[in-house]
Formats: sequence, C-alpha cells, structure tokens
Amino acid sequence: MRLSPTLSAYIGRQFLLAFVSVLAVILGVVVLFDVIELIRRAAGRPEVGVGSLMLMAILKLPQMLHTVLPFAVLIGAMVAFWRLTRSHELVVARSAGISAWQFLTPVLVIVFGLGVIELTAFNPLAASLYARYQKLEDEVLLGRTSALDVSEVGLWLREGNAERQMVLHADQVTQQGLTLNLRGVHVFFMDENEHFTRRVSAVSGQLADGWLDLGDVWEMEGGKSSEHKDRLRLPTELTLERVHDNFAAPETMSFWQLPAFISFFEKAGFAAVKHRMHFQSLLSSPLLYCAMVLVAAVFSLRPNMRAGGLMLRVGGGVAAGFGIYFFNKIVYAFGLSATLPQGLAAWSPALVAGLIGVSGLLHLEDG
Repeated sequence: MRLSPTLSAYIGRQFLLAFVSVLAVILGVVVLFDVIELIRRAAGRPEVGVGSLMLMAILKLPQMLHTVLPFAVLIGAMVAFWRLTRSHELVVARSAGISAWQFLTPVLVIVFGLGVIELTAFNPLAASLYARYQKLEDEVLLGRTSALDVSEVGLWLREGNAERQMVLHADQVTQQGLTLNLRGVHVFFMDENEHFTRRVSAVSGQLADGWLDLGDVWEMEGGKSSEHKDRLRLPTELTLERVHDNFAAPETMSFWQLPAFISFFEKAGFAAVKHRMHFQSLLSSPLLYCAMVLVAAVFSLRPNMRAGGLMLRVGGGVAAGFGIYFFNKIVYAFGLSATLPQGLAAWSPALVAGLIGVSGLLHLEDG
C-alpha cells in the first residue's frame, strides 16, 4: 500500500513542529551557557559591556546550530513518533498496511532537504557571522587588533606550483589597512625538485595587491656574487585575505569557499587537513541527519505503549545520540592525525549510525 500525500504531509508537519520546538530549546540553552562563559572570560575587563558579549553570543549561535542539529533531529523525531504512537495514529496506519519504512519516508525527505539547505544556504551566513565573532573575540577579550597570529619564530608562508616554490619568512608583522608590513624578510626560491636556487633578504617589505615590495634588499644566487638593491618587487599570489585564511578556523569559511581554498593551499605546499576534514564532514551532514531519524525510530516506534519501559527507551535514545556524537569526534581526530583516511573519518559516523538504525528497524518491523 502506498502512503497517501495527505498522511505524508500530516506526519511531516508533526515532525517539523516537534523539531522546531526542540531546536529552540537547545539553542536557548546554548546561548545561556555561551553568555555565562563570555561573562566569565570578560570578568577582568571592566570596559567590556554586556551588550558586546550578547552580540558575540548571537554571532556564534548560527555556527553552533550545525553542532546541535543532529541532536535536535534525533529528539524531535522521537517526540513526534511518540506522540503519533500514543494517539494510536501509527497503530491505525500499520493496521491499514502501511509499514514503518513508508511513514518514515516523509520525515527522511524533510530532514535531507533541511540538511541540504543548511549546507548550501545557511552555512555561508553562519561562517561569515562566526568570522565576525572571532574578530570581536580578538579585539574585545584578547586585546589583539588583528586575527593574524604570529609566533616567536615569526611568520612563515609558502607559495608555488609544479615549477617553482617560494618560502617567505618575516621576523615581525604588522597590519595596516589592507597592507601587511613586514620586517626582517627572507625569501627562499626552490625549483620543481625543491632544490635551493636563490635567496632574497630585505630589511622591510609590504604585501599588497599581488606584489611583494621589498626595501634594502640583498639578492644571493649560487655561483654569483651578492647584489644589493634599494627596491625589489616580486609577483605573488599571496594576499592579505589568503594569509588570514591560513590562520583562520575552517568554521569561518563557507561551504562554497572551501574547495578553492583547499586547492590553492595544497598546490602552494600548505597542509589543509583541517579544512578538508571540515569540508567532508559538511558533505556528510545531510546523511547523518537521516541516520538520526532512523535511530530515533528504533527507540520510539513501539505499537504497545502500555508495555512499559518508556524511560528506558528515552535513555537509550539519548545515549545513542551521545554515543554517535563521541564516535564522530573520535574518528574526526583520527582523520586530522592521518590515522584514518579523511573521507572514511568524515563519512563513517553517518554510515555507522544509518546501519544501526536500519538494522534495528529491520529487527523490530520485519524481525
């Protein structure tokens, strides 16, 4: 028997109502704890107002939505299925010949659609707001005027292609508008086999508009005497934005920006492991949300609600959600450390959760 459009719309509406309610409660709790944590961090800075802290919490909230969305899907699906089972609506549907797979279909379609929308449309907004949050965090809480973080060994950057590589080192870095001012600059050039070919040392330099302008320069090349120049301009694909991106968290970059960023920095010799893992986990998120629906169905689709064990099923569902969350974090760390292939580490939580849900439903429904 095919599921009617009317019943599909009704089940989908019940799920959406429960999902939105649960998501609102979870986000409210997240905002509360974020505000408390920001107030604690700003306790030693009396010049920081509560309004600034509230703004920071709101800017961080869209990025946190991606983290809590699997839990909202899981709990929202459990609430919707329990409500339909308690009112015997699913019992009547089953007696009419409708299987669990059929009335799960509209929920799975809705969840997958929400995942695609969150990935392609909402994620760029969340990334932009999170970048703004990090900038405010640097200025308000950490007292830094720039998000560019340079260690005591200075700034190291690398650029190149299959034919040549250029490695830049600067002892001191300051940002002035859209220009990066450098002091104690050393530029090393290598060929396609990464053999050293030339070195340029300068007292000062500026990185802006696709050019590296150096002042008081000494140029050294194998087999030739050193040559001094007052000014030297070197073409480069490095920009201030790309330098910032190299230090930025993957969460500050949108889904659409990540492929080009990964391609550029891997060609230039940088390691983009964190960004590649984040991109793969974003791609797998719609499948993970669907898997959470299947897991929720295992713990909530029981025809006889009078048989007892409600709290056990509730605890089991919540424990399964946290178990999937911790498993996701563990394999994500394995992917970052190259212990597991990045694709496997990013997709395995969704696949494992989906297999658990399918096997549980096969046992309960067709067992």
